Amino acid sequence: MAPAKPIAVGITNTPASDAALMWAAARADRLKAPLAVVTVVDDRWMASEVLPYFEVLRESGLGLLREAGEKVSAAYPGLSLSLKLLEGGVGSALGAYSKEAAMLVLGTSGHSRGALTDRALQAAATAECPVAVIGGGQEAGRGVFVGVDGSEESTQAVAYAAAEADMLGEELTVLYAFTGPNRWIAAGLPSSSFATHVLEEEQIVLAETEAGLRQDYPDLTVHTVMETVVEPAAALVRAASGARLLVLGSRGKGGFERLLLGSTVHAVLAQPPCPTIITRMHVPQHGD
Repeated sequence: MAPAKPIAVGITNTPASDAALMWAAARADRLKAPLAVVTVVDDRWMASEVLPYFEVLRESGLGLLREAGEKVSAAYPGLSLSLKLLEGGVGSALGAYSKEAAMLVLGTSGHSRGALTDRALQAAATAECPVAVIGGGQEAGRGVFVGVDGSEESTQAVAYAAAEADMLGEELTVLYAFTGPNRWIAAGLPSSSFATHVLEEEQIVLAETEAGLRQDYPDLTVHTVMETVVEPAAALVRAASGARLLVLGSRGKGGFERLLLGSTVHAVLAQPPCPTIITRMHVPQHGD
């Protein structure tokens, strides 16, 4: 049997990084999985004349890893732990390393800027495994929330969220947020039976999602919510405030990370309301 892939946590010297470290350690301990603590030394701008400075950065990174390892070992003495220093661009290095991990855990900046330079957004956009983004100062909440939109990506996110809720003994809330038809009517479209028809169609999508979950997880308490007024990202942030976990789906194709993640996921990750997992689209391979 192949060894289990580790839960990997990328660390920096920030409070959110500390929160991500302990969240990852707790998850690894609960799942009896190994934990890999990694940090990245960005060497993209290093020329030969500044190599001594680069060695200082490497030593600083190694010190950060040792400190993190000691903290984890003190809290979870039986946990299988490894420390790894990566080099290169932060987003690309973590994205490449994600091939070796079962999950990549990162701390967020905690600022709602959503810029392409945000390290958590960069890595979440390129990772090939689920990515958990943890904010500093987030209290342990209750309930698992998942955002859906009828796409195949969100269908797989729902399955992932249901498994998480079942494992954690939490209730699951499925939130379907889309802007319409009230907004369309307000914009001047006729308020005929079209609006009612749209809502009925979307209610069917939500009902089918819930029915499948009840069949797979008969003991799981499932709530469904439809939001047609507030923008999807704002609705998710508001609903999952104080939750134990929020799950969102993303395909990951290539290109700019906002497109790669999807605008809703991108907006939520700018300042996640609770620990947030971005699942990756699983494309069945021949023989699956």
